[in-house]
Amino acid sequence: MTTAAFNRSAERKSMLRFAGHGVSDVGLVRPGNEDAGYVGPYVALVADGVGGAAAGEVAAATTAYAASEVALARLGDPPEDVVLAAWEAARAGVQLAVQRDLERLGMATTLTMLVCDGDRVALGHVGDSRAYLLRSGVLERISTDHTYVQRLVERGQLAPEAAGRHPWRNMVLRSVDGDPAGPGLDVTPVDARPGDRLLLCSDGLTDLVPDEVVGALLATPAADAAAEALVAAALAAGGRDNVTCIVLDLETGPRVPAAGAPLGALVEPGNVVDPATARPGGSPDAG
Repeated sequence: MTTAAFNRSAERKSMLRFAGHGVSDVGLVRPGNEDAGYVGPYVALVADGVGGAAAGEVAAATTAYAASEVALARLGDPPEDVVLAAWEAARAGVQLAVQRDLERLGMATTLTMLVCDGDRVALGHVGDSRAYLLRSGVLERISTDHTYVQRLVERGQLAPEAAGRHPWRNMVLRSVDGDPAGPGLDVTPVDARPGDRLLLCSDGLTDLVPDEVVGALLATPAADAAAEALVAAALAAGGRDNVTCIVLDLETGPRVPAAGAPLGALVEPGNVVDPATARPGGSPDAG
C-alpha cells in the first residue's frame, strides 16, 4: 500500500493503529539519558545508546530521529520495507556523526521499532532492547537479544534462567554503529490484533525487572499508568541504567495525525545528526 492508497483506505474504513504512552527516565545512577524513543500512532521505537565522549545520546537520538522521519515519510508502505529503510537512514546518521567527531568512534545504539501501515504491523530489531506482546494476560517476547549470552543460550551452553546473572549479559553483538558492512536488523511481521498490548523497552527495565513482573505491570488497564509503573519498578530495583518504556494498545479507528512524541535524548535537538541536511542538530553547517 502506497501513501496515496493509505489515504484512500483511511476514507473507507477503520484502520489499525497504536494508542499509547512512553516514559524515559535517567535512572538513579547515570549522569545523563542515553536512551531515546518515539511514540506515535503508526510508528514507535526505542534506541539505547552507548559510547564514550558523550556519544551514547547522539547515537540514540540520531537513530530515533532518522528512523521515525523515514517511517512518517513512507506512511502506508509495507511495514517491512519501512523498517529496513529506517535502519539504513539510522546507520547513515550514526556514520556521519562519527565522521564529524572521531572521538565518537565506537558509539552505537540498539533499535527496536514497530511500524503499522493501517493493516499490518512489523518489527525491526537490533541489539538488546526488547519488544513484548501481551494478549489475554499472556506475555510473549517477540524480539531476540543480539547478545553474547543469548548466543550461549541458543547453542545450549547456558541455561536460560542463568542468562540474567551472567557477567557478560550486556555484551551486544549487533547494533546500529555506522558500519556499512555490519550485520543488519531482524525484520519480523507481528501477528498483532486489535486489543493486543505491545511494549518496547530498553534493558534498563529488563535487566532489573523479571518478565513475570513486567507482564503483571503491563496489564495495568491504562497505557500511561502501565508505562509509569514499569519505569517505577526499574527505579525501585536500583535504577542503575536509563530506562525507557513505551506501552502501545492496538486499536482500530479512523486515521489520526501521524506525528508522535519524542522521548529521552531525542527531546534535545542538539543530540541529532541529520544526514538529510548534513548538519548536526539543525544548526548551520560549518563545513
